Amino acid sequence: MAIDGLIILDNAGRVVAQSGFHSFPAAYPLLHIDALNNALANASRSDDVDPVLYVPGINMDVPSACCHVKRGDLRYLCPVSGDVDPLYAFAFMQTFVDILHEYFGHVSAETLKENFDVVYQLLEETLDAGGHPLTTSPNALRDIVLPPTLLHKVLSVAGVSGLATSSANSHPFASPIPWRKAGVRYNNNEIFFDVVETLDAIVNKNGTTAVSSVWGRVESNCKLSGTPDLLLTFSNASTLNDCSFHPCVRLQRWSRDKVLSFVPPDGKFKLMEYRYAPVSASSLNQVSVPFILRPTVKVDDHGGSIEAVLSSRLTTRTMENVFVELYLGEGATGASCLASHNASWSFNPRTLNLVWELKTVVPSASYTLRGTFTSSNEMPRPSRAFRVRFEIPQHNFSALKIEQLKLTGETYKPYKGMRGNSLGDIEWRW
Repeated sequence: MAIDGLIILDNAGRVVAQSGFHSFPAAYPLLHIDALNNALANASRSDDVDPVLYVPGINMDVPSACCHVKRGDLRYLCPVSGDVDPLYAFAFMQTFVDILHEYFGHVSAETLKENFDVVYQLLEETLDAGGHPLTTSPNALRDIVLPPTLLHKVLSVAGVSGLATSSANSHPFASPIPWRKAGVRYNNNEIFFDVVETLDAIVNKNGTTAVSSVWGRVESNCKLSGTPDLLLTFSNASTLNDCSFHPCVRLQRWSRDKVLSFVPPDGKFKLMEYRYAPVSASSLNQVSVPFILRPTVKVDDHGGSIEAVLSSRLTTRTMENVFVELYLGEGATGASCLASHNASWSFNPRTLNLVWELKTVVPSASYTLRGTFTSSNEMPRPSRAFRVRFEIPQHNFSALKIEQLKLTGETYKPYKGMRGNSLGDIEWRW
């Protein structure tokens, strides 16, 4: 199973970088670029374009498929042909996006163009000539492809290339553990865990939750010397289902004892992903939505009126960065609204979305948005559901906590820290 290559496009559909495609005709990547650009041009909204597009072959040859994702302002394309699972291509694209973020931080077309030499080296190291993922561990890649720094750029311009190489003790594949460097040393030995959970739910117009699920991930930042062997115990691990792990985790130990035994990579990495399933919750309403929305939408000729009241169900926590969106339908031309508590609202003429933005939602207050919208259509058809996105800092729906962290293989005692954060993406029907 192999993919044919990788193409990166900017927000105008122009190529920023792409792999070699040495085994294919020169027109092969252009077919997939044109297929995606044409699909985006013909769609009323970019989200309506299927993530996998059928691409006819050259001169009626073997057809192929174009798998694509959008991350930020960039689109990543993976052409595939033959008997290839599209999820294989999507997994590689997400891995490559994570590698770019690891190297550059903020990823944009300008960043990739300024560091095109590093981008093409990463393409060569992560995907071999046969289309199989090769080296995708950031720790191993850093020894092969040096991350761009100001010092490296200055030395490269000055022609002093020898000083910009890694140390003599750190050569590629020196460590027997592929995800961890050899000879790592820190003055302060510490490891931090970020537990990020996302609530996805659909709420009926009567306010009852039709379906809800919580997906979480544990991200770690490891700054431990040597080769530590860790044993991590959670307080309520039995509620974690459908888990996926970093390759460093020993699966048999988790299956038997519900504890994580692993030798961590150096630096930042994603330790695990999971689905939270409360033991006592019913199958119809597993996790409650932490707010109440009372929307009223009336449609008239060439427009309509909107009123929405939002209040929090939380007793102590404050919701932050709350966005309430409503698609006003084809032909929408504008909106005029009034928001309470100095909140802001906007109408995007490109996406035709009305967006109500609240910086904070405290437990004791109610927030109101009232207004009207206009449309060139005689009978507007706005979306039948509001989309609500929010964030709750220092909070987890699963109440997941670290019970114990044991270290073997080294003599020091590490400092450990844990931080929680909850996100939400709710569809609230009216």
